[in-house]
Amino acid sequence: MFRSALIKSIRTPVLRFSLPKASPAVFINSYRLKTQFQPIQNVRLYSHAPELTKEIITERVIELLEGFDKIEDKSKITAEAHFSKDLNLDSLDIVEVVMALEEEFSISVGDEEADTIKSVQQAIDLIAAQPDSA
Repeated sequence: MFRSALIKSIRTPVLRFSLPKASPAVFINSYRLKTQFQPIQNVRLYSHAPELTKEIITERVIELLEGFDKIEDKSKITAEAHFSKDLNLDSLDIVEVVMALEEEFSISVGDEEADTIKSVQQAIDLIAAQPDSA
């Protein structure tokens, strides 16, 4: 008895729902309403970042060096500072600085060029000479 009641309840018909079909004109008209009254936005577009000047490069290089942990005396960091004499950096530290400069300015420095960088001013000049630095 219980079994037959259970089977009857399972066999109830399933109602199918159908959504009314909308005409394409409804979508077109609603699209026109949305786009018709939108205000014009004034937007200025640039094709690339502004050109790097020596002053901007100097500021960014000095900020990068101020964040470098191996330099104890941050007051010695100037554009004329020598990496090993003034800032007490060894050759591995200088390599780390060059790698940080490459990352900061999105440039690639060759091994020969990296060996010639001994001061902050030489690093600034090298970055300024790169046409694709950012």
